[in-house]
Amino acid sequence: MRTGALVWQPWVVLIGCVLATAASFAYLGVDFATLLGADSREQMGHFARGFFPPDLTPEFLRRTLRGAAETLAMSALGTLLAALTGALLALPAAGRWSLWLRAPARLVLNVLRSIPELVWAVFMVLAAGLGPFAGCLALAVHTSGVLGRLFAETLENAPPEPARALRDAGGGATLAFLYGTLPVVLPQFTSYALYRWEYNIRMAAVLGLVGAGGLGQLLYVALSVFKTHEAATLLLTMIALVALVDLLSAWLRRFLGRAGA
Repeated sequence: MRTGALVWQPWVVLIGCVLATAASFAYLGVDFATLLGADSREQMGHFARGFFPPDLTPEFLRRTLRGAAETLAMSALGTLLAALTGALLALPAAGRWSLWLRAPARLVLNVLRSIPELVWAVFMVLAAGLGPFAGCLALAVHTSGVLGRLFAETLENAPPEPARALRDAGGGATLAFLYGTLPVVLPQFTSYALYRWEYNIRMAAVLGLVGAGGLGQLLYVALSVFKTHEAATLLLTMIALVALVDLLSAWLRRFLGRAGA
């Protein structure tokens, strides 16, 4: 009977997931018929047509480029600060310093990433004032928790043999980490940091809702006064910015892969 229970256990889990999904649809009142109805399509089409043509006047394009530069700088600096802070917190979180520090470090990482960027942005705006500096700090604090957790898991899964061989050869703990563990985990660290940089560019647009600067603040103002032509220009700029960073991060991953090989 026990073997039979183990065999049927995956089916029980699958049925439970199906029932939970059906209950979620019922509880949320999801109605695809209304979403795809004629009235909904007409309203969405009318709203989408209002975005064209984009505003390409020289004055607004200059403002858009300044906002894009702010967004790029804010996301890049926030991600860099987060990578450094996350790496420092990942060491105790992975038990690299002391097992007594592991639980407190993991608690700190949980708190940092559990609070959304928008809430951190409100705190930073109150502390540092309106502008991209507050957005940079908000991205750095939240992303520190995310990257710290990812870095800690990478350290935990790193093969211990290279570091152990250096320790057996008489090297200290620091040298064993720098030459035995860090070269193994660094490509994964870089990949995680680049992915979060792409994400933070998109998140920077949301932070504009609370006055954190960049393209997000311009987009919030444009939509607030129904200047949809300006909003279209800002959205196209965001798409181009994300695509540019995506190409850059892909090139960096290939370069680091070749360098590591």
